[in-house]
Amino acid sequence: MRHPVARKLSVLAVSAAVVSVGAAAPPSAARHTTPKAPVAVGYGGAVASVDADASAAGIEVLRKGGNAVDAAVATAAALGVTEPYSAGIGGGGYFVYYDAKSRTVHTIDGRETAPLSAGSGLFLENGKPLAFADAVSSGLAVGTPGTPATWQTALEQWGSKPLGPLLKPAERLARDGFTVDDTFRAQTAANETRFRYFPDTARLFLPGGALPAVGSTFKNPDLARTYEELGRKGVGALYRGDIGEDIVATVNHPPVDPASGWNARPGDLTEKDLAAYRAKIQAPTRTSYRGLGVYSIAPSSSGGTTVGEALNILENSDLSKLSRAQYLHRYIEASRIAFADRGRWVGDPAFEDVPAKELLSQRYADSRACLIKDDAVLTSPVAPGDPRHPADCGAPGVAAPTTYEGENTTHLTVADKWGNVVAYTLTIEQTGGSGITVPGRGFLLNNELTDFSFAPANPAVHDPNLPGPGKRPRSSISPTIVLDRHDKPVVAVGSPGGATIITTVLQTLTGFLDRGLPLVDAIAAPRASQRNAAQTELEPGLWNDTALRQQLEAIGHSFKLNPEIGAATGVQRLPDGRWLAAAEKVRRGGGSAMVVRPAP
Repeated sequence: MRHPVARKLSVLAVSAAVVSVGAAAPPSAARHTTPKAPVAVGYGGAVASVDADASAAGIEVLRKGGNAVDAAVATAAALGVTEPYSAGIGGGGYFVYYDAKSRTVHTIDGRETAPLSAGSGLFLENGKPLAFADAVSSGLAVGTPGTPATWQTALEQWGSKPLGPLLKPAERLARDGFTVDDTFRAQTAANETRFRYFPDTARLFLPGGALPAVGSTFKNPDLARTYEELGRKGVGALYRGDIGEDIVATVNHPPVDPASGWNARPGDLTEKDLAAYRAKIQAPTRTSYRGLGVYSIAPSSSGGTTVGEALNILENSDLSKLSRAQYLHRYIEASRIAFADRGRWVGDPAFEDVPAKELLSQRYADSRACLIKDDAVLTSPVAPGDPRHPADCGAPGVAAPTTYEGENTTHLTVADKWGNVVAYTLTIEQTGGSGITVPGRGFLLNNELTDFSFAPANPAVHDPNLPGPGKRPRSSISPTIVLDRHDKPVVAVGSPGGATIITTVLQTLTGFLDRGLPLVDAIAAPRASQRNAAQTELEPGLWNDTALRQQLEAIGHSFKLNPEIGAATGVQRLPDGRWLAAAEKVRRGGGSAMVVRPAP
């Protein structure tokens, strides 16, 4: 007898296949001819991202015999062209890989690192924390990039092709250009003021001194040349070569327009920092949920432990039988509690004693789940528990606030014909990163170090997320792969969204696994995000449901409107061997799901 979840997934797969039209990329697709579709079903492999050109780049690699890792690198490089405010070689990310042959999951921590000279007072000035706005567009905010090292590490471990050919679709896209859409223009407009602080950024992203027009072709020849150099010389060109020298010079002497009056505080990045950088191969987090194995990224990201703890808290609730209001209440409260523990316990494990195993124990989750009441709401901020010494309904600690994380990261999900799967989230932190373009190189630098706590929220309580030399700031990135009882893939998902990444992945998983939603609908469902704050954020689809909102407010929930939370993608393995790729229907202008050979 099959597990109830397995039976339900079979039904969902059939339902999704019936209503879907497979989307395949033309062999060499341009942005203006590549259609966007939120769901695709077929054979030979699948790619889902926020952008049609990027998904097409991955499909091109799969068609030429590349595997999921190869296609993920090609897709990520293309996103560096078309989504330059969310990703690029000036940033970092986390890579989760399922190996079909061994039926095992592996991960790479490609998070940016602080300079080796950084201390806990990195963002203090005259003894006081800098304002976020003063820190973000500065050399101080820039960490050592991890994305190129992530690509090379993944290819060396599990890829089948060298880096050079995999960068060619992105190089071509940067050279020939892509068509500007509403999202690209809107994101440029949101950054226009600070982009004008930096002449190289303004020249690239404000061509002719104006916002790029929707429908115009946007070219980035500098980035095309940078990709060509990386492909020819390898990533050593960045970590030990000319590209790296240019990065160091830019961070330490930000090329600001003197007339702007902007104080672009210099950083202290060195060539030694670049040469010392390593993308870390590490074991994934794992928890069991409904008899399935849920694998994600371990610290330095808090994604795997926090999503996993929340799932464990929900394990003993039959979410499939609850009303919509009851389900949202349980989901919100589980998120609130898991974020309380995240703030106290999770940081870079090279510097902090992170009790990841204990945070993911069912015993600890049960000791926290008893805090949830059906007729009342926990008052935030909830204090953390102690996972090493679980006490039923105990919360002995002092609450730590959730640090700000930029929301416009990007996520891609890939599967190949052999059954390998990649869930990869990459970022330059907030929209537009630091706002600083490396002159002549065509890419923005990250502002990832602003993910550190600028100062302890409570001097009496240890903060695991203060800066340190070579330390990785805590992240919420949560690329997740779910396996069945036979260690075969069921679904893989991930999302951008700063700290809302955790809640987006959690809500998508529970919508798909518990609430019976097809994957594309679980991704599209209106979202709620609770991060141990006084108010829970709601997207308009929930905010405008007055009856539902009043039911939740009646037991104590308080809400505020958030126009858009996350932008997820995923892939699902169907029982007959086909892949289903899914992306957003509306958020960020809709995502792009493609397969190599669409099903009839």
